[in-house]
Amino acid sequence: MGGILKSTYIEIDMKRNLVIMLVLILSAGSAFSRPGKDPEQDKAKLRILRAGVSENLTGNLLPYWSEKMTDRVNGGFYGRIDRNDIVYPDAAKGGILNARILWTFSSAYRVLRDTGYLGLATRARDYILARFIDPVSGGAYRSLNADGSPSDDRKQTYTEAFFIYSLAEYSRATGDRESLEQAMKIFSLLEAKTLDRESNGYFEVYTRDWKRLNDKLIGEPGNRSEKTMNTHLHIMEAYANLYRVSHDRLVGDRLRNLIELFLEKIVDKKTGHLVCFFDRNWEPTSETDSFGHDIEASWLLYEAAGLLGDKDLLDRAKKVSVKIADAASEGIQPDGGMLTERDRSTGKVTKDRSWWEQAETVVGNLNAYSLTGDVKYLDRSVACWNYINRYFVDHRNGGWYSYVTAGGEPGQGDKAGFWICPYHNGRMCLEVIERTGE
Repeated sequence: MGGILKSTYIEIDMKRNLVIMLVLILSAGSAFSRPGKDPEQDKAKLRILRAGVSENLTGNLLPYWSEKMTDRVNGGFYGRIDRNDIVYPDAAKGGILNARILWTFSSAYRVLRDTGYLGLATRARDYILARFIDPVSGGAYRSLNADGSPSDDRKQTYTEAFFIYSLAEYSRATGDRESLEQAMKIFSLLEAKTLDRESNGYFEVYTRDWKRLNDKLIGEPGNRSEKTMNTHLHIMEAYANLYRVSHDRLVGDRLRNLIELFLEKIVDKKTGHLVCFFDRNWEPTSETDSFGHDIEASWLLYEAAGLLGDKDLLDRAKKVSVKIADAASEGIQPDGGMLTERDRSTGKVTKDRSWWEQAETVVGNLNAYSLTGDVKYLDRSVACWNYINRYFVDHRNGGWYSYVTAGGEPGQGDKAGFWICPYHNGRMCLEVIERTGE
């Protein structure tokens, strides 16, 4: 395949990851080797968890997306499948969806080494480079028509971050230089066009040629909300993966800046929850606790800090990560599932539950267990997986439901769509497999 680097590239990446792992072990220890009250029982729980998610990943989730979503007429992947498994071939193809498909199959190939996953990852990568990347102004379109022509040519910082994240993962899995170069180009554009050089952080939405817009695309509550936790979380995630592959000094510097923003601005130091929306000067503009983002950030923050090899930064991130995980536990229900969000001013909670928060609850609590050795986190992880397997996994027709009611009935949401991708659930499975491999 074109653009593959020599094996030394991958060897260097492996050595770098070994150094990073040593820093993590020296800083936090390894819960999987730390003796507890009943280490054999913990190991048994981990083996059962690993077996369950592995079977779901390779026997259900990845086959569903590869068989149902591949668009053999127009190329790439379809834009929508409803809850009854009906494909909509004329649906728009979202950038977030396609980037997340690329990340999922790239990561699946990297971890499982199945060449079938490589073929699907390459299909996604080729389609993205040919269709989503703007040849005039750079960056990636927000969405395409079914035939591959642009349908929304705005540049959304959140969407651009996922193209960085996924192209870096393809390069990480294969050594492909072109994907890494394109990820670096988008990184440079975000730094040049979306960075607030006065108050720090990143703005949200731009025209095709990178003029700032005030469009609200991810739930911002009014015009005062100019910066969002959600976008910064995924820029941090993207820069972390890009730094892991490139080891570029500027990427590392900007990653450190994002980690500091989380530690100092985005995490509420009193409650441990994330603040969801801010004005330009980082004053909060909402009173929403998003339990899924809390638990997701708890492990992404620690992972990002670990990549920089700075023990002091990692120690700070560890304390905050555990605090965030504890705050997120306020949303865990007796059945093991995770609530969506809560309005602090009224106490009102969103009763229906979505797939991605459950997936992140499994990973976030497994991470907290690895940092503390406290079995309560492992038990939360296992309980949430059991809840997922009971209510979210469609054992008859394949795939996952995107929403269920508080009573466990499938909701009305699609199985695949603009925001509904195999990334949260696929990543959960892959993280469990990697974290419990030894």
